[in-house]
Amino acid sequence: MRRSILSITALTLGSLWMSAAGQPALAQSPSPAKSPPPATAPAASLSDQKLDQVAAAIKGVQKVHTTYIAKYQAASDTDKEKIATEATDASKKAVTDQGLSIDEYNSVIDLAQNNPDVRAKIAARLQQQ
Repeated sequence: MRRSILSITALTLGSLWMSAAGQPALAQSPSPAKSPPPATAPAASLSDQKLDQVAAAIKGVQKVHTTYIAKYQAASDTDKEKIATEATDASKKAVTDQGLSIDEYNSVIDLAQNNPDVRAKIAARLQQQ
């Protein structure tokens, strides 16, 4: 079964947020090799509104994950793919409901994984919500 970028991002970001909040990190999904981000210019261009949107989207994706993980684990092998598709669709909706495209969301998540300042700003917003 193929994994969606959103489901991997949700797991990774959950780990990221827990680590930034000083709590034990969740098991992290392996991430594909990436080239280093270009300096910090993209981080400077992230508005507070965009960071708020991403934090709200992360919360939504985490709720979807919480809702669907038990269903997925309890499902028969034949139902697992259907449940995974439903979870992916719900995760995408959680992102787009915040006014973000999936590409915007993934771009900021990638940036946060490589930029401690962006990661800290998102973590602070998650703790406030």
